[in-house]
Amino acid sequence: MQTPMQTWEQQQQHILRNKNSSRSFRDSPRKEEKEEDETSRSAVSAFRAKEEQIERKKVEVRDKVFAQLGRVEEETKRLAEIREELEEMGDPTRKEVAAIRKKIDAVNRELKPLGQSCLRKEKEYKEALEAFNEKNKEKAQLINKLMELVSESERLRMKKLEELSKTIDSLR
Repeated sequence: MQTPMQTWEQQQQHILRNKNSSRSFRDSPRKEEKEEDETSRSAVSAFRAKEEQIERKKVEVRDKVFAQLGRVEEETKRLAEIREELEEMGDPTRKEVAAIRKKIDAVNRELKPLGQSCLRKEKEYKEALEAFNEKNKEKAQLINKLMELVSESERLRMKKLEELSKTIDSLR
């Protein structure tokens, strides 16, 4: 692959050959040729100087780019290390939080049927308590009635005993 400098030099040489061949036919003075040659040479040397300057700048820019790339790679490594440290710092906490959340969800799932069971049993308790209280009232009423009957029975027996005792006393 040819550099732009080599291509330009080849073009200049081709032009010079064409001029030389056409002049040799015309037999023109050598002074003009020399001036043109010198002009071409100075143009070539100026072009070469520019090419060298461009090449130096290119090398300089390439070196700067590689230096920047090196710094960027170092910074990338440092950022990766910092990211790892941050993940390590947050990771145990996240794991614990996730585990606790899972436990909370499991307990919530267990609580729902227990709550429903509690409500059902509470309702059953209230119904049983109400039935118990009614039966207690009924028992109390029956005991009162029993007491009245026993009292009445004793009173009647006592009365009967007194009558019998009077009849026995009168028989005597």
